[in-house]
Amino acid sequence: MRHSPVISAPPTSAGRHPAGEGARLGRGAVPLVAVAHGSRDPRAAATVEALLERVRQARPGLTVRSAYLDHGPPTLAQALHGLREAVVLPLLLTEAYHSRVDLPAALAEARARDPLLRVRYGTTLGPHPLLLPALERRLSEAGVRPGAPDTALVLVSAGSSDARANAVIADLASAWAARPSWAAPGFQEGGGGRWWDVVPAYASAAGPTPAEAVAALRAAGAPRVAVAPYLLAPGFFADKVRRDTLAAGADVVADVLGPSPELVEVVLERYTGALRHEPVRVPA
Repeated sequence: MRHSPVISAPPTSAGRHPAGEGARLGRGAVPLVAVAHGSRDPRAAATVEALLERVRQARPGLTVRSAYLDHGPPTLAQALHGLREAVVLPLLLTEAYHSRVDLPAALAEARARDPLLRVRYGTTLGPHPLLLPALERRLSEAGVRPGAPDTALVLVSAGSSDARANAVIADLASAWAARPSWAAPGFQEGGGGRWWDVVPAYASAAGPTPAEAVAALRAAGAPRVAVAPYLLAPGFFADKVRRDTLAAGADVVADVLGPSPELVEVVLERYTGALRHEPVRVPA
């Protein structure tokens, strides 16, 4: 199913949660187990842990554990060990192979260890309306004014063999190009302009590549080109995107999303959304 990004409302204050859910987010709340893809690059795990530490700070008393699908412990089964109930939340920016295949397999492993375990399964972090302000925060930190009409953007995701996941990025780029930008509270006043253009690109498994997208914008006459990585953490893809796009003529490459306040709020919103569902036993 193809998702359409919703971007009609500006960001709210970090950590806001739906009315009536507050009691579920303090001491005695269902623990949160956040599952990231994992990487051989130690910067990736450090970034995930920094994000989750900010989640803990936003909700004191909430037990938050991390897990990784690959490249290092703890596995999901290890993170769930000793819990009778948990919200399992994928720290993934699109719904694709990892959320549809890898995570259910990891949950099956957890089921083999503990048949009585009950979980609420959260949705992926993206798409979400707060991710565009998070991207604009990183661009602003790199010296790019939100909505600068002389600047074209390349929105870069990791890419997927699942065409539905890639279509989410293409839709997000189109929607970003079509609406006025805003500056996220707390880092810059103003905003409200429209970018010269916003185009999608994929670091793997699909085209155009980030370098191809930069070159195409230059050929089309874009006065300035900035790259916005739709990536959670640093690592192989982020390094390659920076190297290749600068070589292709990009003026600026923003940082990855990392532990931005917008992402903290998305994590908490996905958590509270999962709490509305009845817990289920992990399928065998």
